[in-house]
Amino acid sequence: MDEVAHAIADPVRREILLMLRGATLTVGEIARRFTISRPAISRHLRVLRECGLVRDELVGRQRMYRLDAAPLAEVAEWIAVIRAPGGWDQRLDALETEVRRTRRERSMRRTAPHGERTEDTA
Repeated sequence: MDEVAHAIADPVRREILLMLRGATLTVGEIARRFTISRPAISRHLRVLRECGLVRDELVGRQRMYRLDAAPLAEVAEWIAVIRAPGGWDQRLDALETEVRRTRRERSMRRTAPHGERTEDTA
């Protein structure tokens, strides 16, 4: 997961992944869309290939690159765990709600309908 997280930390590599979503492109086709050099794009593709986010295939004299999003699953699962509310947070929120409801009920029992005070039996 660390290699994938490192790879997607770079904005150029994220843009390359977006470009390859649903498309198979050569390094030249990818490089044309950036202001950085073709060798720099090749280095970015190597990082993406080494962590498994990009697959390449030699077709004739050209190397074709395509996205393989499978390695993102582990990162997505980790993010989902971080974003999900913790079990204790929900339990403490429920406890707070119950305490407030109980206090409100007790307060209502103390005051009779005509403003007379009644004895709290709880």
